[in-house]
Amino acid sequence: MAVGVLALQGSFNEHIAALRRIGVKGVEIRKAEQLENVTSLIIPGGESTTMAKLAELHNLFPALREFVKMGKPVWGTCAGLIFLANKATGQKEGGQELVGGLDCTVHRNFFGSQIQSFEAELPVPDLAATEGGPPSFRAVFIRAPAILEVGPDVEVLASISVQSSKTVDPSSQEESAESEGKVIVAVKQGNLLATAFHPELTIDSRWHSYFMKMSSANNEIVSIASSSSSNLFENQESYLYNKQPKTDLPIYH
Repeated sequence: MAVGVLALQGSFNEHIAALRRIGVKGVEIRKAEQLENVTSLIIPGGESTTMAKLAELHNLFPALREFVKMGKPVWGTCAGLIFLANKATGQKEGGQELVGGLDCTVHRNFFGSQIQSFEAELPVPDLAATEGGPPSFRAVFIRAPAILEVGPDVEVLASISVQSSKTVDPSSQEESAESEGKVIVAVKQGNLLATAFHPELTIDSRWHSYFMKMSSANNEIVSIASSSSSNLFENQESYLYNKQPKTDLPIYH
């Protein structure tokens, strides 16, 4: 059975293309009944408020919540991460409906506006151990969220260092120095995977192969992803880098 990609808005075509590169069929999902024909689901990046309004219009939220509760693998990228979170902050007035299931708190626009999009090299030891390839992943962040808190059952897969802005201590009226901390940008909890960045916009298909391995309901899909992952990554270096234009975003330090 195919992998569903929620196709209300956002980068669903890019996810389908990335799945195709590892030999997996992705199908567009726009109606609740279409979820019955897929073993797993990807909720892509996009404009989370718009996606939520469209999902509500098509009465998709009950079916999406049931899909998660059934234990079927679901991966949310960027806006999809916001969808899966149990709690979201920094939302527009009135908020938005969430699918939930992922025990975390997400800040909707943690890294700023569209013009503050960037790329960063993320250490990804678990991904590299599972899928091979380099120990880091070049992640594309576009008006991205970040995970502020996680529950005890959530496994952190990637974090990024951030500079906190200067603040004033009310008791002393003195500015504190900038300090460096980390925020979480990739997690896994049971059947749920979530990334604050956009793996579908890169040529590195390891996150898609990683997600396929989470699907125990379809041995054929798991087998294809497992056997293809290492060879495809090596071949992509020589072919896809020459065939696809690279993104031109600032590097995040």
